[in-house]
Amino acid sequence: MSLINYITQIQFDFGAIRLLHGECERVGIRRPLIVTDKGVRAAGIVDTVLAALDSGTPVPVFDSTPPNPNEGVVREAVAMYRSHGCDGVVAVGGGSAIDLAKGVAVCATHDGPLLGFAVIEGGASRITANTAPVIAVPTTAGTGSEVGRGAILILDDGRKVGVISPFVVPRVAICDPELTLGLPPLMTAATGMDAIAHCLETFMAPSFNPPADGIALDGLRRAWQHIERATHAPDDKEARLNMMSASMQGALAFQKGLGCVHSLSHALGGINPRLHHGTLNAIFLPAVIQFNQETDTMRSEHKLARMAQAMGLAGGAEVAGAVRAMTERLGLPTGLAQLDVAPSLFPAIVQGALKDHSHKTNPRVASDNDYHALLEASM
Repeated sequence: MSLINYITQIQFDFGAIRLLHGECERVGIRRPLIVTDKGVRAAGIVDTVLAALDSGTPVPVFDSTPPNPNEGVVREAVAMYRSHGCDGVVAVGGGSAIDLAKGVAVCATHDGPLLGFAVIEGGASRITANTAPVIAVPTTAGTGSEVGRGAILILDDGRKVGVISPFVVPRVAICDPELTLGLPPLMTAATGMDAIAHCLETFMAPSFNPPADGIALDGLRRAWQHIERATHAPDDKEARLNMMSASMQGALAFQKGLGCVHSLSHALGGINPRLHHGTLNAIFLPAVIQFNQETDTMRSEHKLARMAQAMGLAGGAEVAGAVRAMTERLGLPTGLAQLDVAPSLFPAIVQGALKDHSHKTNPRVASDNDYHALLEASM
């Protein structure tokens, strides 16, 4: 049976950050903890958020979010949350800050380590309505975590896992494209390819969810048309608006599941947390699209042709090559060798991918040998 659920309240417009104070009041956050990173803080965006909060008392700011948040940093942020008597979290940043905020919201209000809430450990049922409210303010257009029901976090044992529950969905997403205007070109490109990967992979997932398919295809169309403009003309407001929408739409469609692109990128990202998730997704996409193209659902629902139409291509056979060409035009790496990923890592990556929650929702079940072949094709 398919679960079709849309999802949370979204405030979307240039200048939407001005609504933050009222949204905190609406969801009952009186003493927020801001979770962000040092780059976002240095860019002055946290100052904008603090002004929008219009709080009469100092607001604690946790700005030590790493590119791939881990269990240790969750503990640090939870300690700050508790020491200041906070009752909610305002996440300001990209997917890393928003995912960390979700981890804090769970771990600050439930007993036990983060491991106990990982979906692959049966943790979804342990997450309750006691989870602290989160308001997400994205500053990139990539992960869509501001509307997602999961957080991707690295455990103390090195595994990169999903903490997934309806209770971790932010109560409000404040999507203000103006906050992305200062994003550097390569980060715009990498996060934008993340959004494209989400739209493509969730559309390919086999579960029945026509609304999610429609949202994913429209998000793909917007991202494909605007990613180069957003990358090369950073002040292009129309491009920034459409990229933020595409990012959000990809995550709205997540409920269908993802697939081998994400099981591989989660596994490799856990082994080397310095690697950017969106860049890895862009590298893995062409091989996974080709791997999936002969499945029954891909053929019977003409998925390759529909993806090609959204991308303005002549036919489905062009999709994988077009993704690789776009990645190259954006100045991003197109192969794992460019990231110094050695074949000696393949066995560990494959074992991680086979255990990842995204593995089970790929339209074609990948074996150990299949994953090795996908890695070889992505070198």
